[in-house]
Amino acid sequence: MTPRPESSGSHPEQPAEQVSQKATAKKGTPKKSPVKKAGVRKDAAVKRAAATQPGKKAGTKRAGVEKTKAQQAVGRTPAVERPAPPEAEIAVSPAVGTDDRDRLLNGTHHAPHSVLGAHPVPGGVVFRTFKPYAQTVSVVSGDLTVALHDDGGGFFSALLPLREIPAYRLLVTYEGTAREIEDAYRLLPSLGEFDLHLIGEGRHEELWTALGAHPMTHQGVSGTRFAVWAPNARGVRVTGGFNLWDGTGHPMRSLGSSGVWELFVPGVGEGELYKFEITRPDGSRTLRADPMARRTEVPPATSSIVTSSRYEWGDARWLERRAGVPAHQSPFSVYEVHLPSWRPGLTYRRLAEQLPAYVKDLGFTHVELMPVAEHPFGGSWGYQVTGFYAPTARLGTPDDFRYLVDALHQAGIGVLMDWVPGHFPRDEWALAEFDGRPLYEHEDPLRAAHPDWGTLEFDFGRREVRNFLVANALYWCEEFHIDGLRVDAVASMLYLDYSREPGQWTPNEHGGRENLDAVAFLQEMNATVYRRVPGVVTIAEESTAWDGVTRATHHGGPSGFGGLGFGLKWNMGWMHDSLEYMSHDPVHRGHHHHEMTFSMVYAYSENYVLPISHDEVVHGKRSLVSKMPGDWWRQRADLRAYLGFMWAHPGKQLLFMGQEFAQGAEWSEQHGPDWWLLDPAYGAEADHRGVRDLVRDLNTEYGRTPALWRCDTEPSGFRWVAGDAAEDNVLAFLRYDSDGAPLLAVSHFAPVVREEYRIGVPDDVPAWHEVLNTDAARYGGSDVGRPDPVKPEPRGWHGFPASIRLTLPPLATVWLRPA
Repeated sequence: MTPRPESSGSHPEQPAEQVSQKATAKKGTPKKSPVKKAGVRKDAAVKRAAATQPGKKAGTKRAGVEKTKAQQAVGRTPAVERPAPPEAEIAVSPAVGTDDRDRLLNGTHHAPHSVLGAHPVPGGVVFRTFKPYAQTVSVVSGDLTVALHDDGGGFFSALLPLREIPAYRLLVTYEGTAREIEDAYRLLPSLGEFDLHLIGEGRHEELWTALGAHPMTHQGVSGTRFAVWAPNARGVRVTGGFNLWDGTGHPMRSLGSSGVWELFVPGVGEGELYKFEITRPDGSRTLRADPMARRTEVPPATSSIVTSSRYEWGDARWLERRAGVPAHQSPFSVYEVHLPSWRPGLTYRRLAEQLPAYVKDLGFTHVELMPVAEHPFGGSWGYQVTGFYAPTARLGTPDDFRYLVDALHQAGIGVLMDWVPGHFPRDEWALAEFDGRPLYEHEDPLRAAHPDWGTLEFDFGRREVRNFLVANALYWCEEFHIDGLRVDAVASMLYLDYSREPGQWTPNEHGGRENLDAVAFLQEMNATVYRRVPGVVTIAEESTAWDGVTRATHHGGPSGFGGLGFGLKWNMGWMHDSLEYMSHDPVHRGHHHHEMTFSMVYAYSENYVLPISHDEVVHGKRSLVSKMPGDWWRQRADLRAYLGFMWAHPGKQLLFMGQEFAQGAEWSEQHGPDWWLLDPAYGAEADHRGVRDLVRDLNTEYGRTPALWRCDTEPSGFRWVAGDAAEDNVLAFLRYDSDGAPLLAVSHFAPVVREEYRIGVPDDVPAWHEVLNTDAARYGGSDVGRPDPVKPEPRGWHGFPASIRLTLPPLATVWLRPA
């Protein structure tokens, strides 16, 4: 948008051109100016102006050369150049003109700084201010104070016979009080041209440093810069506690074609509440929270809060170490946590006292936090985000959240975070039709409306929206030292026809159903994150067979697309198939044996995580142990055998909170895990403690056995031993590390003991030693096992040159490695 020219400053009842005509109509000797025309000292002029009655014109200036210089000083050229008589006088009314006045009152002015503040004009310097509810306003410069004329409606003005704009402040008197303040409208824009250029290009990778609310010192003045992207707005005003939630006196200026509105407000600091009052294209107004707010009120309150961080990190060693080895070649065992319900009532700082110790004791390498970005409805578990740049205020401040991440890092635990760039809720104070028209969402209603969740999908084809999201990913990684982003609902982003019937979607330009804009966004996000933040991993929750989710973005595939560039992908197929198998009674499992082996057909097509997440233990799906058939003993035995199989299977592990101790009830965000099951006073406490002890031992053995993680993504790291023993309900396979050192895993999913069960093995291992048995007594099992090493026999079996004979415990997984 092109800024308006300097206001004429005409009096509401008397346009400037009429004043000018009256001043030049008389012929002959002009009226004497109340100020000397030359050689007068500025201080004396100010003193005389101070003595002038309110409303009286502060002075006049000679036409000709002085007029031209004044116009050049404000960067203007007269509309019409007419030689004026040498002695002619031109008077300028200081008051805000009718048009500007109406636009300021109605919240539709895009250039308030061109009207308000101090401006050189013919005759001196005009001072104008807009202070609704003020009784008087004066200009204070040094020891001098000059009262401005009350023009009505909150407008005050004066023309002072000065050659240049002095350093000044405003003395504003309200009923019963007076305040001396800086004039926000005398200051230059606090956003640089380079910032605006990057925003316009959609390439501002540190967008959070430009937009939003930032306490700072600008031109020697302390205050807060407010900036918001609202290209369709007719006007924007900032409102908050500092102006009693009346933004009338704080209109923002439009910074050209960038669509950004900016205002530096002196005297506003950290802790102030604020919102943006936006005048829509139709003239109506809407009050909106800041899309870039880095702190918010505690829901259900919705205001944004001015904030800055003073946190001093103590995790430098962790950050240096994490960049050493890629995630897919490292031990990666994840404990998924919903922070508000893990231990209900704990703040970020209280969680920092308990969560790191608990996770470290169980041996998990990472925690994954369900979304922590601000969200209005707790029942959404954080998956309907309104504050993409603000950790939820339910548990503390942004620096409190930093403290939690730091504590986890110092305990040697990585922090993953669920990130939701696919959609956002329709709350009228948030992103939906933010400036009166579709802005963050797609302009096509069919593309904008998410069919499943009643939310709106982002317009990934708009460069500013992509910038908002890419910068958001970087923000969490850089500002909060997050080690990885698990990207929610990727499938819903990738397909135009996701959950849509024929006729409810439009094919892409090639006639396909792929959302090409979403593909480009995900590729840009991943490439940018991996370039800027060493050691960070991105993880896709992608439930289809999309080709190349974890392939590099510059490597094309059979589909013609480059890879999406993720580091890891949730293996939803393995999760569904294996849980389906486990839900069957053992007598029927032989008919479903393929459900446990099919995952190896595609195991190396992507870099996988095996997820037993919150989604599998809510909404009638039952907890993990409750999915198992049979009585309580068999349920726990099945659970233990399943966890042993899972930890040995190629891929990283993820387990949701509460499942580590066999919680019987579904998870509820209102009360969290049933910790009372681990109370020694509870009769079945040993049963639950036994499962938790197994999880601890699984993680311990996993961490010190490179065969289980070093070659997770390489076919050379796996070999079937017995993949077809359906009638026996047995699965056996070898895992290898990069040096060829093996681990043998045998899972037996039948409730009987199998004596002398022969398993094929390589002939270069002299003996095998049992290192983990999920049927051990300390886990609550029947304690069927073989503590002594077992030596191979030179009898070929299962395609191997040698074999060993084992006693297979009922419903158990056994790990063996070279003795």
